Amino acid sequence: MQDDITLNVLGQPLVPCSFDPLTGFFRDGCCKTDEEDAGSHLLCAVISNDFLQFSLQRGNDLITPRPEYQFLGLIAGDQWCLCLNRWIEALEANCAPLVKLESTNRKALETVSIELLEQYAYEAEI
Repeated sequence: MQDDITLNVLGQPLVPCSFDPLTGFFRDGCCKTDEEDAGSHLLCAVISNDFLQFSLQRGNDLITPRPEYQFLGLIAGDQWCLCLNRWIEALEANCAPLVKLESTNRKALETVSIELLEQYAYEAEI
């Protein structure tokens, strides 16, 4: 059986969130975690402008490029592994971004329900 950190909230193997921009606590494209990930970067979000402004107001500038960290800045539509608590804060402020369930770490279910995540599920246009 696979380790829980490599499973998504649907109980299937974790699908990468994004390679461009390269995301994840380990910068491997996946929302994996371990005991060193104090922020719990578990949730694969499809970033919105509302969320970017909210995050900036909370002191986490995800917009400005930081080349010294190989971070080009995020724009609406980018996919990014978010800290679970930041997503919950955004939810409470009515600006939570949509979530890619297949790329969201199963460990998120220790804090939020699958039903809540399903309400914010991103469905790609075909």
